[in-house]
Amino acid sequence: MTTERLILRRWEDSDAEDLFRYASDPEVGPIAGWPPHQNIKKSRDVIKYVFNAKEAYAICLKEDGRAIGAIELKLNGHTDMTDRDDECEMGYWLGKPFWGRGIMPEAVREMLRHAFEDCGMQKVWIGYYEGNTKSKRVQEKVGFRYQHKTENVDVPLMHEKRTGHVSSMTKDQWQWDRLYAAAKAVLNPRTISDYVTAGEVSAAILSSSGKIYTGVCIDTCSTLGICAERNAIFNMVTNGEQEICKVLCIPPGKGKGAPCGACRELMVQLMPEKYKDIEIMLDYEKERVMTLGELTPEWWIG
Repeated sequence: MTTERLILRRWEDSDAEDLFRYASDPEVGPIAGWPPHQNIKKSRDVIKYVFNAKEAYAICLKEDGRAIGAIELKLNGHTDMTDRDDECEMGYWLGKPFWGRGIMPEAVREMLRHAFEDCGMQKVWIGYYEGNTKSKRVQEKVGFRYQHKTENVDVPLMHEKRTGHVSSMTKDQWQWDRLYAAAKAVLNPRTISDYVTAGEVSAAILSSSGKIYTGVCIDTCSTLGICAERNAIFNMVTNGEQEICKVLCIPPGKGKGAPCGACRELMVQLMPEKYKDIEIMLDYEKERVMTLGELTPEWWIG
């Protein structure tokens, strides 16, 4: 797996030296619940017996391909956070020289994509121990939703008990977060001429293929303007698709509201047999969602 700066790949025996370099730092392992590696043999054993799990990966910079950290999806049977096959727990750590560069959020986002798109997961759990503020910030930045705190959690490798904090993200939440980020990226209010303004409202739609299409509103001094939702839909149709799964709009003000009648009508005509299943985000902050069937229970063509 690759991102803008990273490669996430399987661990190899040749990574032992790099693993020891970063895992021997007393500021890295203990806060995550494991003791520093004392020698390269320990690092080799971890690669052989721990990092051999199905979804365990080395975090590497593209520039040299050398391991600088670890990230893993712990599947059912290897985590105490879930007993479901379609849920997993994510764990990670990063070498201290690479802290503060946005590397871990970048790796976590790619692993979320992998979990939901490639592994068929419906929910990803994650946790941190009290005091691990760096891990807490990563989870918040990526969008995990806080769930609960647990006192007196066993930390067997450190032979102690701690306070644990647990968060999670569902596939549905992940999709809405991606839609919001895509819509926000094209939100750009501007004046095009004395008669036309654009970009005060943006929208993103998720198609049945999993692709995201965006659009912005265009307002004119006559009736030639168009809503952001319809522009996004036309973008989708231009690219050969016609089935909508989710719709999110960022309007002015508090950023909430339902599509106008014209946008709803277009969606109904585009998918007359399935339009009632289209999900509409009405309030992103409160995660308030309704289906188009709930917003438009009866169509005028019946």
